[in-house]
Amino acid sequence: MSDRLFQDRRDAGRVLASLLRRYRGMPDVVVVGLPRGGVPVAYEIAMALGVPLDVFLVRKLGLPGREELAMGAIAGGGVIVLNEDVVRALGVSPQTVQQVAEREGRELLRRERVYREGRPPPDLMGRTVVVVDDGLATGASMRAAVEALRRRRPAEIVVAVPAAPESTCRELGVLADEVICATTPSPFVAVGMSYWDFTQTTDEEVQELLRAASRSRPVEADPQDLPEVTVVRAQALPTEEGVPRDEDLFDLVGEARLVLIGESSHGSHEFYRARARMTRRLIEERGFCAVAVEADWPDAYRVSRYVLGRDDDATAEEALRGFERFPTWMWRNAEVLDFVGWLRGHNDRAGEEERAKAGFYGLDLYSLYRSIHEVVAILERVDPEAAARARERYACFDHHAGGDGQAYGFAAAFGAGESCQGQVVEQLADLQRHALEYIRRDGTLVEEEVFHAERNARTVKAAEEYYRTMFSGRVSSWNLRDRHMADTLDALADHLTRGYGRPAKIVVWAHNSHVGDARATEAAARGELTIGQLVRERHPGDSRLIGFTTYTGTVTAADDWGAPAERKRVRPALAGSVEELLHETGKKEFMLLFGSASPAAEALRPPRLERAIGVVYRPRTERRSHYFHARVADRYDALIHIDETRAVEPLERTAGWERGEVPETYPAGV
Repeated sequence: MSDRLFQDRRDAGRVLASLLRRYRGMPDVVVVGLPRGGVPVAYEIAMALGVPLDVFLVRKLGLPGREELAMGAIAGGGVIVLNEDVVRALGVSPQTVQQVAEREGRELLRRERVYREGRPPPDLMGRTVVVVDDGLATGASMRAAVEALRRRRPAEIVVAVPAAPESTCRELGVLADEVICATTPSPFVAVGMSYWDFTQTTDEEVQELLRAASRSRPVEADPQDLPEVTVVRAQALPTEEGVPRDEDLFDLVGEARLVLIGESSHGSHEFYRARARMTRRLIEERGFCAVAVEADWPDAYRVSRYVLGRDDDATAEEALRGFERFPTWMWRNAEVLDFVGWLRGHNDRAGEEERAKAGFYGLDLYSLYRSIHEVVAILERVDPEAAARARERYACFDHHAGGDGQAYGFAAAFGAGESCQGQVVEQLADLQRHALEYIRRDGTLVEEEVFHAERNARTVKAAEEYYRTMFSGRVSSWNLRDRHMADTLDALADHLTRGYGRPAKIVVWAHNSHVGDARATEAAARGELTIGQLVRERHPGDSRLIGFTTYTGTVTAADDWGAPAERKRVRPALAGSVEELLHETGKKEFMLLFGSASPAAEALRPPRLERAIGVVYRPRTERRSHYFHARVADRYDALIHIDETRAVEPLERTAGWERGEVPETYPAGV
């Protein structure tokens, strides 16, 4: 896999065509490409939509002596758009601008004659014009094109490009009626970085494509005629309430030791339920011995002690009371409660057969202060002197009121308070130096306690760094978090392998944004990685990544971070999204496998929009807040689609949540 999302310009055109398919076969639509590079992209769009193709010429106005630096652009009809910042900063005179514009204007007219070969320009009045380029940087050429096209009085102007900076797309949104940017890499380096093959398009290629388009016959508008829908419908495997048949699930998993199961929201009942039922089958029939979830280590470890019969909590609900941090409904909900109750029963039935039991663990790093408490409490039991040293080192955090990790991170990042980095590293090293001594002295039971203490100490170290870096950039803090989760998973697997005497098999529950392979998304261009990517890299062939999607329904989510849980309506998926394509199959639910020879993989390999709803859902800014481009066939090993889902039931239901539909019966395991 690579960060480059398009093989060449023709491939990029096919991707954009899928995002523009609502225009398919419409008689008043025309596609125009900006020569030269935009024409191969536009050709694929026009052919897929069955509409005419033409060209609209724009020439860059390069600064004399530094022609690669654009001071503006000139379009057909003599429309000139200047980059005022460049002109002003470099003191470019009006005479210089005029000289360059006249020269480029002559070249523009020459090329137009060459490309058209006597064909007249199309009448654009009252038509929808889709104007296409192979990518944008500053957007000066496209702005000139849009302003010039407006003079032709079209009904609508749609700008479509494979790659551009997000800021450029927003700026064009003011001029055009619609802007479709297939990818928005950040940081944006150059248009060519989105392509494997960015060979320069020649005049002869432009001419040939225009000739080929003029010979093509229009097609009838029929969205069900799209080949991807037909392929997906044929390849869909049945599921029941999101759960595949045993034979399909076990064939998919094979001998893999790490199975990561995602969700496209943190608040959909069906995702939690299906994930739990699949995990039950893997524990019962395939010897999986742990569930590792996108939750903090100390809170999940309390649940693990309960399900393994090692804690004082009397019920599953009590064991889940450690989940006090927003968003509580992620793990204090009806489906998790039911699963924890089942897992306790499963382990009780195993009796003395420890190898048949399974635990419940957390991978996340938000528990800075709770993990500090756990480290000190464990050391108090095994080494009071070491506990005193830990308490002294961790006292560094006492200067930040309220036990708020973000408050500490802000103060440390901006010099408003001391950094505790040295102290947490020193404490971790101290614990590691004495771990073997504790185990030799007190045996197996203490070995489990020492492992718990070390994971908490590592969580403190990671959390300290996370909160300190979150104010310096999203990518660095995101990557730190997912690396920590992958490291925790590996440490847990090693620990359980030693304890069980055989390779440990673990199911991971996390959001699609962590489970999916980042290399198959636009996030790769920003340098982001995920636990799914890291697991594939560290354990080649020994992992499976399973994603979930939905088209519409309801979801438990908040308006903002820290706000109360509400039951929100999920809007139908956007046109051009993978969710819309799966919806168009007409099937209520199914699973797709993306093996090496899978027709479904080929159909879903081109980039498409994919939706991600976390704990916050903002329908009013749906596209900007919740969609990104991904190649789902490369991102997952399998994808389960449930067309309509409903909100998961929190154990503490707010008034805002209650105003929705009546909740179903309270689950077992209380």
